[in-house]
Amino acid sequence: MTTIRNLDLAIIGSGPAGLAAAVKAKQLGIKDLVVFERDERPGGILPQCIHNGFGLQKFKEELTGPEYANRYIQMAQAHSVDIELDSTVLEIDPNRNLTAVSEYSGLRNYHCRSIILAMGCRERPRGAIGIPGTRPAGVFTAGQAQRLVNIEGYMPGENIVIQGSGDVGMIMARRLTLEGAKVKAVTEIQPYTSGLIRNEVQCLHDFDIPLMLRHTVAEIHGDKRVEGVTVVEVDTDWNPIDGTEKLIACDTLLLSVGLIPENELSKLAGVSLDPQTGGAYVNEVLETRVPGIFSCGNVLHVNDYVDEVSNQGEIAARGAFYRIKNRMPAREMRISIAGDQTVGQVVPQTISGELPVTFYIRVKRPMQKMALRIGEIFEKKIPYARPSEMIQVRLSKKSFSQMEPSTTRLKVSCED
Repeated sequence: MTTIRNLDLAIIGSGPAGLAAAVKAKQLGIKDLVVFERDERPGGILPQCIHNGFGLQKFKEELTGPEYANRYIQMAQAHSVDIELDSTVLEIDPNRNLTAVSEYSGLRNYHCRSIILAMGCRERPRGAIGIPGTRPAGVFTAGQAQRLVNIEGYMPGENIVIQGSGDVGMIMARRLTLEGAKVKAVTEIQPYTSGLIRNEVQCLHDFDIPLMLRHTVAEIHGDKRVEGVTVVEVDTDWNPIDGTEKLIACDTLLLSVGLIPENELSKLAGVSLDPQTGGAYVNEVLETRVPGIFSCGNVLHVNDYVDEVSNQGEIAARGAFYRIKNRMPAREMRISIAGDQTVGQVVPQTISGELPVTFYIRVKRPMQKMALRIGEIFEKKIPYARPSEMIQVRLSKKSFSQMEPSTTRLKVSCED
């Protein structure tokens, strides 16, 4: 019979969200906690992100990914955080029972007073976008290529086309160029890049890498190895335009076509997912609809910056503290938050009105000189917005005193 150990808090994942949650939980006085990490080292994806630009919010200085991870690893060590490496969580149920397994400790069962989900996200593969053609070597996701170059020390190829303009794809366009490869084109089906403007400028324009907007890879050519791709222009409905096909010779195709939150464990736990974000429905302290289970970072919704991921880990830790100490606002006092047709996502989806809240909002389309409104309690003029640029709105508890006591719903809208 397997022994069941009781825990105050279990954190799944030791990336920037999980580490920040663990450090904050310790600072709040939660002593009996364990971080479960399936990899052989903590840090999540950060060790392979050797470019700078991390930490400007959290540490007020520019760090590389490994440096940012090391800051939190050192803080975790200073607070005696128990990180179980090479440990895979197999299952969570709605009663917060958790099963984990590792080579050294075998199968273990835990009952947790709170659980924080911080599993991050994975890349959308070729099969998810349905590019026709054979199955030759030389097709990688951008993150796979990043690991090959920065961790393993291998080049994925010499002549490269990148499908999609996500941040990792644009960063790898620059990285591969610096390593001597020829990046022949970055294609993007939208009329704008799907990553940050700063990466478009610093990684593509500054290195004269061709950016083909409203284009997509229509076919992959090659038998044993990629020999080229056919790129085609698309109309406003993403349909190929006849006569615009162009063959680009290359030996490698990288895919940077979106990220998918890793929510398989969340589903096992009975957590309801928002189809707009791919992550959980949460309240202002990032508690899901299953009491005592919290979600943060890229498993909740894909973020633009690692600093935001760490901030959400800290919010989830505070929520876990409230749950453990029985200080959570009553669920009967929920106010639902919903975006109108101009809003691509809004997180959290419910609030109590009794705590400060940070809203994470994305628009559905590029907008100029827009007005962002949250019900009747907040309005702000914004010069421009794009779906790839997260809008954050922080409201204090005092902001909700303007609402009518009977308010049960706040609408988020963006108007040109």
